[in-house]
Amino acid sequence: MAGKITVVGLGAGDINQLTLGIYKRLTQAEAVYCRTQDHPLVKELTQEIPNMYFFDDIYEKHDQFEAVYEEIVDRLFQKAMQQDILYAVPGHPSVAEKTVQLLLERHKDHQVTVKVEGGQSFLDATFNALKIDPIEGFQLVDAVCFSEDEIELRHHVIICQVYDQMTASEVKLTLMEKLPDDYEIFIVTAAGSSEEEIRKVPLYELDRSINISNLTSVYVPPVKDETLLYHEFSMFRRVIQKLRGPDGCPWDQKQTHQSLKKYLIEECYEVLEAIDEEEPDHIVEELGDVLLQILLHAQIGDDEGLFTIHDVIREITAKMIRRHPHVFGDVTVHDEADVMVNWEEIKNLEKQTIEKSLLDDVPKPLPSLSKANQLQKKAAKVGFDWSDVNDIWNKVNEEMKEFSLEISNSEAQSKKIKEEFGDVLFALVNIGRFYKIDPEEALTMTNAKFYRRFNYIEQSANHSGKNIASMTLEEMDELWNEAKKMERS
Repeated sequence: MAGKITVVGLGAGDINQLTLGIYKRLTQAEAVYCRTQDHPLVKELTQEIPNMYFFDDIYEKHDQFEAVYEEIVDRLFQKAMQQDILYAVPGHPSVAEKTVQLLLERHKDHQVTVKVEGGQSFLDATFNALKIDPIEGFQLVDAVCFSEDEIELRHHVIICQVYDQMTASEVKLTLMEKLPDDYEIFIVTAAGSSEEEIRKVPLYELDRSINISNLTSVYVPPVKDETLLYHEFSMFRRVIQKLRGPDGCPWDQKQTHQSLKKYLIEECYEVLEAIDEEEPDHIVEELGDVLLQILLHAQIGDDEGLFTIHDVIREITAKMIRRHPHVFGDVTVHDEADVMVNWEEIKNLEKQTIEKSLLDDVPKPLPSLSKANQLQKKAAKVGFDWSDVNDIWNKVNEEMKEFSLEISNSEAQSKKIKEEFGDVLFALVNIGRFYKIDPEEALTMTNAKFYRRFNYIEQSANHSGKNIASMTLEEMDELWNEAKKMERS
């Protein structure tokens, strides 16, 4: 090895908190390289250590911290090629210190030995200042790169490196995605030093503090009010576990995959209805009902020792990544058509058994209109399809004639009439497919339209004091047309 870098921590800021060994290291070294001079202890140390060098000039050169840390590490390796050096960082070298991590990752490439010695972490001082015990559940988060998904609200959360107003603002906005605007938090600055300051403020005031610096952390106390956790997936899962548990709900306890099938279908259709209504609150409610069905099925699987919700999420996550190599890999696509081709190719490779038919991939329980649409799509992918829409219209007319002929045949059987009527519907689904119309969605819209117009007839009859059962078809048809005109206007 060419040289040696010994890393020590300067602690939280009080010289009395330095261990005797670290203090001797600092004062006996020929030269000390410090990541920054912006630390409460530096002023005192410079009086005892004549040769202290700082890397603050590098911070002025770069806009991103990653570039700053990279250059600091490069300089340290260059120095170590010439002589053994002592590198001092704030706090403890192994806590929230990226330069030390980079040194440990790359020292072999430079043939330099890196030894990390102690130092008091700012966390020790912060725990003491806030009077909290991390054994109750603790999370340390970097303000520069954390997201709302990372926060565990039931734990003590300390967000470090809240070094300026802009960072504080980003932290505030991220926390507001999960917590009320007035949730009380603590701004902790220079914990453990003579400049220590702790202020309790509502969350919305986090970025209004004038004393935020590189020594500032934010403490988010554990959430005790469970109503503030209703948006958490883990909370929802616990509710389902409780419902299915020994002291839960008798109805939920006795449900099976089979008994819940009809509810899953119903809830999916109610989502479609909410989407057609274009009411966001209704969509949220109905999607929640679908999610409830998914969690119930997953909990049944868990109770029976077959699978858990984690298995469900793991499988779909892996599938989405696997089937989107143009997003998560190095595959290039030009348009949606390329995406669909890749999807089908990957899907076929995933199959472990040989299917008897291309059509076996269409789910059997699908509603008939949707199933007809899917069957036609599958067949079309291998060229079994009309190339001209006029040919499809001719097929519709042909099927209509055959259906009419069966109807007029006095000896026709009801089964044959149903078959011919089914052929008409199947041909019309083909027309819809050509024009990219989902038949199930189209018929759902027509059903809703029929409901609205017929309901108008009922209300109009009621307002005029008439019994709808005694009205003539002409009277009802007139009201139908009124409803039709109102919708168009």
